[in-house]
Amino acid sequence: MKVDYEDLAKHIAALTTGETDEVALMATLACEIHHSDDRFDWTGFYRVTEPELLKIGPYQGGHGCLVIPFARGVCGAAARTGQTQLVPDVEAFPGHIACASSTRSELVIPVFAQRGVIGVLDIDSNQPDAFTQEDGDALEAILRDVFAAL
Repeated sequence: MKVDYEDLAKHIAALTTGETDEVALMATLACEIHHSDDRFDWTGFYRVTEPELLKIGPYQGGHGCLVIPFARGVCGAAARTGQTQLVPDVEAFPGHIACASSTRSELVIPVFAQRGVIGVLDIDSNQPDAFTQEDGDALEAILRDVFAAL
C-alpha cells in the first residue's frame, strides 16, 4: 500500500482544523501518516525543548531515541539546517544515530511554526531507499498547512 497524499492531506485537514495544541497535532499526524503507507516502520516527532536539543514527541512504532542534539544524526541535521533530509542508506549518513537497528532509510522533515523550527517529523523504513522526493514534498506541504498558523 502506497500513500495517496491528496487523500491524506484532506483527511488530516479534516481532523486538525482549528486545533492549536502542538502535541495534539503531532500525535494525530504521527498516527495518520504512519498508517498511510507500508514503508513507514517508525513515524514520529522530535520536539525542540531547549536550544539545540530535540526530545521524543508523539510517535507510532517501537521505542525511539529520547534525546537528540542538533549536532547529531539525521534528525539533528534537519533541525539544524531547516532542510528536509532524504537518506536512502542510513549507514552512509555521517553521525547517524541508530535508534532501531532495523532502520535502513530515513526521511526527516523540519516542522516550522511562526517562531521557527519547533521539531522534526522522522519517518524510518526497514527498506533501503524507501523514500522519494515526492514523499518529502507532499509531507512538507502537509506540515506547512497544519503548523503554519501556530
